[in-house]
Amino acid sequence: MDEIVSLENVSVYFNGVPILEDINLSIKQDDFLAIIGPNGGGKTTLLKVILGLIKPSKGKVKVFGKSPEEGRKLVGYLPQYVSFDPNFPISVFEVVLMGRYKGVLQGFSEEDKNAALNALKIVGMTEFKDRQISELSGGQLQRVFMARAIVREPKLLLLDEPTASIDPEMQKTFYELLQKLKKKMAIILVTHDIGAISVYVDKIACLNRKLFYHGLKDEGLEKLKEAYGCPVELIFHGIPYRFLEGHKD
Repeated sequence: MDEIVSLENVSVYFNGVPILEDINLSIKQDDFLAIIGPNGGGKTTLLKVILGLIKPSKGKVKVFGKSPEEGRKLVGYLPQYVSFDPNFPISVFEVVLMGRYKGVLQGFSEEDKNAALNALKIVGMTEFKDRQISELSGGQLQRVFMARAIVREPKLLLLDEPTASIDPEMQKTFYELLQKLKKKMAIILVTHDIGAISVYVDKIACLNRKLFYHGLKDEGLEKLKEAYGCPVELIFHGIPYRFLEGHKD
């Protein structure tokens, strides 16, 4: 299967402090990968390296065979926190259409508008297209931001804890949406939701500054549990770095 993302010996340092160290990671075009690990382990940084928003201190990154800056034209991104003014007078349709923005002097074509309508249909928000964003619930708003992320029909979708602020029922429908999307694009999901990982994803990567595992989900969860002698939930939420290195102190 074709490789769409390649990281070779990638490290990132901020003010001399290592955030990522010697990361080697390969993403295939049909992958549904969950990145797990404690807070501060570098998960969001890794997504931004793939997007070209953070340049690695060393190592090589290729996205669709190009530099991240060039390759991200084929990447959709839903960050953990989306900054916006909920009182700004803009409709759901207009928010999604902004995902097709090309520049100040270029307007939106009929193709752009049709793409926005299709994206809203995919996420189940067509009936809300004329509604002001201030009138939406948290789960509905997240679906609108998802529509904006996929409106360019990306080949890779990056999601940074997309269900952290929505209720359990909306989380379920959100993951069901991802199940549909994975037929059209590769997905990298940063999450602490072990339930979602158990049910929906195919592969996992355990990241805490270094990449400790990358492979099939079932095999990986069992290996992590055996290696660290603790429930997998601890690895998600804050197992110490020294413990991940195998020191049972």
